[in-house]
Amino acid sequence: MTTRFTDFYFSEIQRVLSAIDTEKIEDLVWMIFNVWKTSGTVFLLGNGGSAATSSHFACDLAKMTRVGDEVSNFKVLALTDNVPLITAWANDTDYSRVFVEQLRPFATGADLVIGITGSGNSENVLRALSYANKAGSQTAALTGFSGGKVKNVAQHTIVVPYDNMQLIEDVHSLITHAVSLQLRAMLMDYQATGSAARIAPRPLKSIY
Repeated sequence: MTTRFTDFYFSEIQRVLSAIDTEKIEDLVWMIFNVWKTSGTVFLLGNGGSAATSSHFACDLAKMTRVGDEVSNFKVLALTDNVPLITAWANDTDYSRVFVEQLRPFATGADLVIGITGSGNSENVLRALSYANKAGSQTAALTGFSGGKVKNVAQHTIVVPYDNMQLIEDVHSLITHAVSLQLRAMLMDYQATGSAARIAPRPLKSIY
């Protein structure tokens, strides 16, 4: 029997998922949670498919984690979403500045800047993370292949060890959903008890 391409593709995703250091994902969860506790802002950025993942991640952090009016929302902003501002900076200066120039008025030591770059080499992502480091912000990155240049710039890096961009982007999306769901569970615990700890596996129920 001939193996279908979709079977092969899904099996590759499973293989790559088993190779990812999930402790690094757990660390990212706590980085985001601690920024929330100190009323900092999470900034997200990326290009192409990674821009879409940045916007999607921002949506999930802003809405899916909402557990009640007595628990404050995440402050989160996707720098991919202001198309007029992005095109203005790209047209009038250089595309490598479209994210760093958005960060300059806002990034502080209370914030976390997350760059998503499948190649790990997107110059505008590298510039933004470098600036965030200088501003005292925490920095993290989701990347692929062997990590690229971003692993030497971001303070915390999660690498999807594969050489196909579409699969890398798929796994990045899975990571952001896992992170968002865990943060929601942590906020529910925080709402109930005033503290949060590692979340044990639990059934995944529909939120909406």
